[in-house]
Amino acid sequence: MQVCFDSAGGGANPNEDWVGSSPALAVVLDGLSTAGLSTGCRHGVPWFVAHLGGHLMATLADPSVTLPDGLASALERVAAIHPECDLANPGTPSATVAVLRQRYGVLDYLVLADSPVVLEGTSGDHTVITDLRVDEVLPELRAEVEQYETHTSKHREALQRLVLAQRQVRNTPDGYWVAGANPEAARHCITGSAKIGNVRSAAVMSDGVSRLVTEYGTSTWKEMFTLLRMDGPRGLIETVRQTEATDPTGRRWPRYKSGDDATVAFCQW
Repeated sequence: MQVCFDSAGGGANPNEDWVGSSPALAVVLDGLSTAGLSTGCRHGVPWFVAHLGGHLMATLADPSVTLPDGLASALERVAAIHPECDLANPGTPSATVAVLRQRYGVLDYLVLADSPVVLEGTSGDHTVITDLRVDEVLPELRAEVEQYETHTSKHREALQRLVLAQRQVRNTPDGYWVAGANPEAARHCITGSAKIGNVRSAAVMSDGVSRLVTEYGTSTWKEMFTLLRMDGPRGLIETVRQTEATDPTGRRWPRYKSGDDATVAFCQW
């Protein structure tokens, strides 16, 4: 498996995405925004995704370890290295997870929350694996955020109200699941596999990239994969930024940030 990847922050704040790969593994993490609210952890989201990513690469290097078991183990290990933090805080640093691993002629995938894995079939079809349970909760508060332009005080206040409410249902049966301090989240992933012979290429990405198709609607999956082959991950991310620059305050495409962190790992055989 040949993997090339890139990642770029969406603004002045540190990039809260993380990406790593080996000849058999690609991992993308998208740290959840804190919206300026307390998390109970002194380290922060970039620290969390960096450590989770490193431990996840290590645990999944063993092909006998299943993807959910590897994620659960990585979450346990990260929690163990900062016990002084309030890991029971509902806002403790968390992340979405997207993983693709080649193993014995098969591609295994895992998705937790809305960072997708997209498989391009040899016949030109595209299979999108994603977890959109977060979109099903608190629709009224989501709509409130989206009615305001980004970079305004009303937008920021509405976003904080949404994040506070999301924290109450995050990693509960009534809400949605992300990778945080509780390894139980690993049991709520979407997983599956595909034969390598049926896949031409694959993209593992954060939603800061996939929104070019899913939210902005300015590209198709076919066009995205064509761009990846021509210009690579950096070219795709630049296309996302150029698109967002045409709507800097979120009037055409209401969103939480004018530009989100964007990460993609492109896998070919």
